[in-house]
Amino acid sequence: MRTPEKETELNTLENVIILPLDVTNDGQIQSTVQSAISLGNIDVVLNNAGHGLFGPMEAVNEQQVLKQVNTNFLGPLKIIQAFIPYFREKKGGLFINTTSIAGLTGFPLSSVYNATKWALEGLSECLSIELSMFGIGVKTVSPNATKTSLFTSADVVSHPLYDNVIQQTMGGIQQSSDPIDIAEVIFTAATDGKDMLRYPAGVKAQQIYARRLEIGAEASRIETTKWFLGL
Repeated sequence: MRTPEKETELNTLENVIILPLDVTNDGQIQSTVQSAISLGNIDVVLNNAGHGLFGPMEAVNEQQVLKQVNTNFLGPLKIIQAFIPYFREKKGGLFINTTSIAGLTGFPLSSVYNATKWALEGLSECLSIELSMFGIGVKTVSPNATKTSLFTSADVVSHPLYDNVIQQTMGGIQQSSDPIDIAEVIFTAATDGKDMLRYPAGVKAQQIYARRLEIGAEASRIETTKWFLGL
């Protein structure tokens, strides 16, 4: 975690070791991965770091885009790169990448956030094929809006021509899943032994993804436009 000195719960549990890790810090990625490997056998690496960026595309600046890309995509990518040689040497291991239902379909006013999650989904699918030659698995867990600080800590940009839609969209987000619900899906993905890539997590995510698969990507895009914008 980024600030282990602030932790008050995990560090009281048996068999839990907390190491410092900011996924946007290249040097810390390398040192922390080596520290983790030196502590014992590793079977699963879970990428769970994330940051939110919401608002109209034309109002987003480059610094906000880079922050989003570095945290949501490049960070997990570099973690995976750092662990591949270890898993390859032991001829096994599993990467689980937390994406989002926003990585499986499109929504307005979250285009950069969605783009990073789509990128992580695409990376995961390709790696699930590429790394299979070494017995290394790759899976994704894609939650719906969960009761975490994602939305309260997110960067939200505004533009007068979009403000009504922003208020309507952000106000309509229901953080319907508890973190324990998502944790249970992650545990299932880590332990079920299935050669399966995607695990939508939470009732809403499962419904949205199932609907997209049922009607197809184009019809889903049109349906989403009507739902959010009434067009």
